[in-house]
Amino acid sequence: MIRVLNNAQMRRADEYTVNELKISTRTLMRRAGGAIAGEVQKCAKELCVNSVLVVCGPGNNGGDGYVCAEQLLELGYNVKVYAADGKLSPDCEREKAHYKGGYSQHICGDIIVDCLFGTGLCRPVCGNYAGIVNGINGSGAFVISADIPSGLNGDNGKVLGVAVKAYKTVAVAEYKSGFFLGDGMDYCGEIVKADIGITCPDADYAVVYTDGDIKNFYPERRRNSHKGTYGCANLVAGSEKYTGAAALCAAACLKSGCGYTKLTSAECVKYALTASLPQVIFNRQPDFTANAIAIGCGSGVSRELYNLIDSALKNYGGTLIIDADGLNSLSEYGCGILKNAKCSVILTPHIKEFSRLTGLTTEQILQNPVAEAQRFACEYGVTMLLKNAASIITDGKKTVLNVTGSTALAKGGSGDMLAGFMCGTVARGVAPFDAAVCAAYTFGKAAEIAAADKTDYCATAEDILNCLHLAIKSLTA
Repeated sequence: MIRVLNNAQMRRADEYTVNELKISTRTLMRRAGGAIAGEVQKCAKELCVNSVLVVCGPGNNGGDGYVCAEQLLELGYNVKVYAADGKLSPDCEREKAHYKGGYSQHICGDIIVDCLFGTGLCRPVCGNYAGIVNGINGSGAFVISADIPSGLNGDNGKVLGVAVKAYKTVAVAEYKSGFFLGDGMDYCGEIVKADIGITCPDADYAVVYTDGDIKNFYPERRRNSHKGTYGCANLVAGSEKYTGAAALCAAACLKSGCGYTKLTSAECVKYALTASLPQVIFNRQPDFTANAIAIGCGSGVSRELYNLIDSALKNYGGTLIIDADGLNSLSEYGCGILKNAKCSVILTPHIKEFSRLTGLTTEQILQNPVAEAQRFACEYGVTMLLKNAASIITDGKKTVLNVTGSTALAKGGSGDMLAGFMCGTVARGVAPFDAAVCAAYTFGKAAEIAAADKTDYCATAEDILNCLHLAIKSLTA
């Protein structure tokens, strides 16, 4: 499990380490610069190069850069510093004075170390700084960013005007949420963490799960068991217009490991899918004895669907997953009914659906998606899975960022499969929050496998479905 901090949490960690643990800023900067230099050494050996340019800004990120340059110089590398204009911070000024190497007026080198800005940047990069960033990106060099690619917002991953596109990012002390949200994964490249002794005093940070964490949600199944052991999932999905949504939702549920998959849908859907999904049990009304119910995939927005959701919230005792047109029906007729739910509730909106639920613009949400998802989860007492390039799973207290996946998921049908698989995962006994994490992670893995074989362009929802067993196999090996 990987800890992920936002900018405010990182500042508090810095202050706590310096003020309470009495580790000096000079010691921390020497450690940070040394860690960055170590990564440069590794890359230089792999690339068989010796020329390094360190681009230093005026702040503490630049101070790390001067330390890095000094240490590489002592190791015999051909090092130059490109010093950006600006008033130097005291720590940066101190380390610049220690640096005994040369300077360059040109942005060129086999390896360029980006130490221009850190996570404290909160305004658009413009003027001469924008020129430096563009120069780094256009250099053709192997780019290593110190702490975060300069120009990338450390909280939300948004590009602040322009940003450095790195091959590798050295995360100093902790991973930052901006690595994974927004444009972060497109700009950070490979991310490596450098522990320099900073201690985080907060306990409410987000985490990123690893394969080993998810493996715990796939325990070895007892031989002495039967289909009743693994629960019942009921899917309320599909309509005359969206038969495929019901098919994909049910097919994914069948691969989740639950014992029974039931489908509540229109008669025309039943007749269309009976032959292709013979294991599915078709019922006219939702089964409120099921362990989990997923509602809304391809159902169409209607007062009837809204009333059904309302009835489930009041009378059902299991876990209710509301997706797609279920969410849109809540947006249309009011989501206040969520507040007095008898059952556990998981909502699975993408950004646009969340915008309709909250009344916020997509831009407002993307400015701080973690906080907005947490706020909604707290207000309505639900588990939220906010789908995006990195999905946010939160119940308002615990928060997980899911970073598995590929653009193969950016196609119709992906959400239907995720809802069905999640419903089956809850049904087989995984707790609602954990099931949301497990389903999102596993589906992301399946998409990565499908894309590796058929490319992100050509991999379809069915291809991802057919890779689910490979994803689970990789997690349980």
